[in-house]
Amino acid sequence: MSGSGLGGLNKSSLDSIVIGLCQSQLFDVRTPEQLKHAVDHVVALVKKARKGYALMDFIVFPEYCIHGLTMSVEDSIMCTLDGPEVQAFKTACQESQIWGCFSIMERNELGMPWNTGIVINADGELVNYYRKMHPWIPVEPWYPGNRGIPMFTGPNGITMAHIICHDGQFPEMAHECAYKGAEVMIRTAGYTSPIKQSWEITNRANSFSNLMWTCSVALAGSDGTFNSMGEAMFCNPEGEIVRHGNGNADEIFACEIRKGDALAKRQLWGVENNLYQFGHRGYSAVAGGATDCPYTYMQDLVAGKYKQDGEEHVKVTDGTSCGIPKPTAVYEIN
Repeated sequence: MSGSGLGGLNKSSLDSIVIGLCQSQLFDVRTPEQLKHAVDHVVALVKKARKGYALMDFIVFPEYCIHGLTMSVEDSIMCTLDGPEVQAFKTACQESQIWGCFSIMERNELGMPWNTGIVINADGELVNYYRKMHPWIPVEPWYPGNRGIPMFTGPNGITMAHIICHDGQFPEMAHECAYKGAEVMIRTAGYTSPIKQSWEITNRANSFSNLMWTCSVALAGSDGTFNSMGEAMFCNPEGEIVRHGNGNADEIFACEIRKGDALAKRQLWGVENNLYQFGHRGYSAVAGGATDCPYTYMQDLVAGKYKQDGEEHVKVTDGTSCGIPKPTAVYEIN
C-alpha cells in the first residue's frame, strides 16, 4: 500500500506533493455578516495549514465551507469570481504560499445559483473553475453545471480535476476525469453521516476503476440542525485508503502523493487496467480490441433521449418535496 509521508509531514521524492484535506466547521449562513464570519474562519484555517504542515502544497476545503447547508439562494449572500470572498481566498493563498480549493455559491444570470468550486495557486491566481454538474436533487436548488469537468495543472505539474459531492456517486464523472488525464481527483462535499458508507464505497471504486488518486473531504461539526461527517479520505489508484479522517471539525489530514504514480500504472498494467480496457474490449482476441459503444444508455444520452426502464413510474422529479418551487427555467449551456 502507498505510504502517506507520515501523514504529510515528509516527502520521500522530489516529485511528491503534500495535499491537505480540512474538515472545516459547518456554519449556519443566512446573512452577509454570517458569510463574512465563515470566510474569515476559512482564511484562518489556510494559515493553520501552512503553520502545521511546512511541506504542504495544497489545502482543500469542503463544499459549503462558507455557505453552510441552509440551501439559501438569498442574493445578498451569493458570490462572484471578482467578489470579496474570492479575493480573500486569493490573498490567503498568496500570503501563506499554498494552493487552495474553495467552495462558493455563485450568482447566476440564468436563474438559480451555481454551486462552484475554485482552485487558487500559491501566487493567488485562479487556476480552476468548476460548476457542480450533479446537484444533490431533490434537496439542492443549484443550476446544473454547464462547463464540463476542466483539468488543471496542480503543484509540481500534476494533472488534477475537481468534482463536488454528489458528482462522485456517478462512475462516469470519475471516468471522465481520468480519461482526460487527471492523476488526482479532488472531491469536496457537505455530506452528513447517512452518506458515510456510500462515501467510502464510491471514493475507493472511483480510484480503483480509473487507476487514480482520490482525495475527498466533507464539512464537520454541527450548525445546530445538521451534523456533517468530516471523513477526509485519501485513496490510492488500487482503491486502498491510505489516510482516513474522523468527524472532528477543523482537523486537517494530509498525505504525500507522488507525481506519475497513477500514470505509470495506466501505462504498465495489464490486468485491471480498466481505463484503457473500457474502450478496447477483448484485445487479446481481436486486434486493438472492440472500440464500439455497446451501451444503450450512452447512445440515448448523446441522442437526447435518455429514458431508463420504468422511468414513467419515478415519483420524485423536482424539488417540491424539499420546499423548492417547481422550476420553469430551461437548461442552457453558457
